[in-house]
Amino acid sequence: MKTNELREKYLEFFESKGHTRVASDVLVPTWDPSVLFTPAGMNQFKDHFLGKVKLDYTRATTCQKCMRTGDIDNVGRTPRHHTFFEMLGNFSFGDYFKREAIHWAWEFLTHKEWLGLPEDTLTVTVYKDDKEAADIWHEEIGLPTSRISYEDEDENFWPASAPSQGPDGVCGPCSEIYYTAPGREELEIWNLVFTQFNRVGDPPDNLRPLPSKNIDTGMGLERTAAALQNVETNFHIDTLMPIVQAAAEVCGVKYKYASEEGRRLRRITDHVRACAFAVHENVYPGPQKEKYVVKRLLRRAVLDGHQLGMREPFLCKLVPAVVDAMEDAYPELKETTKRVSDVIAKEEANFFGTIDGGLSRIEAVFDEMRRDNRLKVDGGVAADLYQTYGVPPELFESLAAEHNLAFDWPGYQHAMAEHGEASGKLTHTVMGAKGPIDSLKQALHKTEFVGYDALECEATVAGIIAGVAPDDHLCDSMEEVGHEHLVRVVLDKTPFYGESGGQVGDTGQLIGKDFEFEVVDTQKDGQLFVHAGHLKSGKLVGGATVKAVVDADRREAIARAHSATHLLHHALQKHLGSHAQQQGSKVDEDWLRFDFTNLSPVGADELAAIATDVKAYVEAGAPVEWETLPLAEARRQGAMMLFGEKYPDPVRMVSMGPIAADAFSRELCGGSHLTNTAQVASFEVLSEEGVSAGTRRIVALTGKRAESFVADIEQAADSAAATLGVSAGDLATAVGSLLEQQKSLKKAIAGGGHSGAAEYKSTSHGATTHEQKKIALGEAARLLSVGLLDVPDRVEAVKAEIASLENQLAEREEAGPLSADSLLEEAQTVAGATVVVAETRGATPDMMRKLIDAVRQKTQPSAILLASTQGDDKVTLVAGITKDLQDKGFSAGKWIGPVAKAVGGGGGGRPDMAQAGGKQPDKLPEALAVAKQTAAEMLGG
Repeated sequence: MKTNELREKYLEFFESKGHTRVASDVLVPTWDPSVLFTPAGMNQFKDHFLGKVKLDYTRATTCQKCMRTGDIDNVGRTPRHHTFFEMLGNFSFGDYFKREAIHWAWEFLTHKEWLGLPEDTLTVTVYKDDKEAADIWHEEIGLPTSRISYEDEDENFWPASAPSQGPDGVCGPCSEIYYTAPGREELEIWNLVFTQFNRVGDPPDNLRPLPSKNIDTGMGLERTAAALQNVETNFHIDTLMPIVQAAAEVCGVKYKYASEEGRRLRRITDHVRACAFAVHENVYPGPQKEKYVVKRLLRRAVLDGHQLGMREPFLCKLVPAVVDAMEDAYPELKETTKRVSDVIAKEEANFFGTIDGGLSRIEAVFDEMRRDNRLKVDGGVAADLYQTYGVPPELFESLAAEHNLAFDWPGYQHAMAEHGEASGKLTHTVMGAKGPIDSLKQALHKTEFVGYDALECEATVAGIIAGVAPDDHLCDSMEEVGHEHLVRVVLDKTPFYGESGGQVGDTGQLIGKDFEFEVVDTQKDGQLFVHAGHLKSGKLVGGATVKAVVDADRREAIARAHSATHLLHHALQKHLGSHAQQQGSKVDEDWLRFDFTNLSPVGADELAAIATDVKAYVEAGAPVEWETLPLAEARRQGAMMLFGEKYPDPVRMVSMGPIAADAFSRELCGGSHLTNTAQVASFEVLSEEGVSAGTRRIVALTGKRAESFVADIEQAADSAAATLGVSAGDLATAVGSLLEQQKSLKKAIAGGGHSGAAEYKSTSHGATTHEQKKIALGEAARLLSVGLLDVPDRVEAVKAEIASLENQLAEREEAGPLSADSLLEEAQTVAGATVVVAETRGATPDMMRKLIDAVRQKTQPSAILLASTQGDDKVTLVAGITKDLQDKGFSAGKWIGPVAKAVGGGGGGRPDMAQAGGKQPDKLPEALAVAKQTAAEMLGG
């Protein structure tokens, strides 16, 4: 039986038993902070199991994309381990229980119209105390007792060892089903979990029966396909072997199961499949969390290729093979093949550039260990090499073994924990701690949201939560007034939008008969809306009727920014390509941040064109409409759907355009919007920058904030241009000339040539548009390394510095050329040493140090102290001596101290070279006299 056929048969079977077929959750469930990647089929049903949501169905079946890296070292080495895999599952939320779960599992496995496995090839295990499950297997299924094994809690309980070791919470025994193919080893293919207890405290008698019992089962698709196809490993099934063979062809080696090359090719196959799915969902390799896992997997696979002789990107060439193997179940993969390949190729190229350097550093570590007679690789050193050069620890361990050296895994793991590595080793974390919000979820299930159509409504206080976690608690009333008492309020219905989809939560007021409550934020927790704020007056009481009023002006400002993100998204795709999809966003009052996929920076001309298009959409005054419709219909109408996002069915589709049928933007979105694009009023881009590999960020303003920004830009550009005596359109060119003049003067003072003063000449004709001013100001800001609105002040500062440099240069020219020879002409001999004490007008500290070095090279022993003034309130002193004087106890740091004091300052430094300063240039002659006298005393002259 082919893998795709197995997947479909499973889902069809449980649909025939009254289960709702539910789509796979995304690989990275952003709604669940307890996991990096979806680890199991039941993950998306956490709140269903706990009764925290209103159930639309009580039976479900899925084929879930999963990712686990807890056993990553076994991938490729064993027949069954993967990072990415698919898990078939059937679930009951307080509906059927053990009898049906066991009977249906047996029917699916053994009946000819389904899998048709011979009964004598199957055995089962049950928890040692679960007589109920054992009796069903023996007395109702007819399985001989010889094929029923009783296991302890570490094998047949979920979570493992929960009765004795915890954690507290929902748990239960399980029954595992094993299959033995002809000539193969016994293989676990299905685990039936019976969640029937709530663990409370330590044993004994700590398992309390649940009022509502659940079923959670998991069947590994790949391992079951391997059993049905009677192949040696999961990697030899029909959906994985083509990728293995493609890897072998790309790497130029022959695949042999038992060889080292075979193990590497299997690991390459697993890792490239996992990364292709992750990158498809817009999870790019990066430094943290799930992105770090993707980076780690790619680099492990690249290292395997490196060991096979590859020296340039090759994993990217395997993406089409992954798509071909998986497209029957996941046709959407075809839409992103090129983008996924490009992202992987870029990461490969980066790593190939560091591999050899990393390996040479490992050899250097081994050499040092041999010199010190150490036999264990320091884990901290390994972690540092991994962080710096990307060499995974398993390679380090493998190379260490070849040198008969042990590897310090605990030390490595400790060091990586300090680095903040998130390994993704997160599994069945289904039932978390029960806080006050969880209690309200079970009681209320959801808050009715009416905020699309109304900004105020009458509601009932359904819950009051005081305090901060973990000490927060439900209370019946609240009468502490003031900002210091943060309270959360849950209503039965609300017009307040809870933060989600990048849109911040609403603020406003809850007004009761005898109290007033200020809402400063609104959050969503599952299907509850939680209003955070503080009591302004009166007494807040549970069950009270309130008038919930949203801050309308703020909501409208947020809507302006949110509608503008849709317009921006459309313009980005138009100019950059369909790959420029949203990776994240945040919208606030007339402010938006939009992250999108793009491998390179957006050029100034492209950015200007994108902004111009958005402004055109705004000026078009096109209608903004939304409707709720089936997901399939939204897809048919061309609604943009983000890869890696899971949508409800039905969905809310927001359209913007001349008429709905010809909309230029159509997205699935649950946020609040305007009714016409003209209401955005103004749109201005603040910045475009990179936030991680392959992800760019645009920050922009709308409405009144954009209008204010336009005025600020105009004023800044005009002010800076006026300072330079050019038109605003020539600002960037003039700033470039200004910086060249500054550079030339510094070079001249340091002893180089000087190209003379810069000339600014306007070449612009006619009026300069706002967009031209903005581009010129942006380029000027880039040249000056400051923000847009800081350009005028920085231009003034550079001009002032240039004036100072010109004065210094004039003083230098008046004083004549400075050189070691000219200084030695004024030298004195004290106790056999050459002593130079001189004012070097116009010299910078760097130049004075160079002059001292030149004198020291010409004459030894020698001591040199130079002085220079800057303006009316600054003196710089630099002193240096030769090493032979230093060996005799003479110290430049001690010499310069009393000299600095004489000009109202202080300082010091090393014995061979010291620098100091002062604030009284008029005292410099006396200070130089002090320098000569001090030198004579220190030299004994």
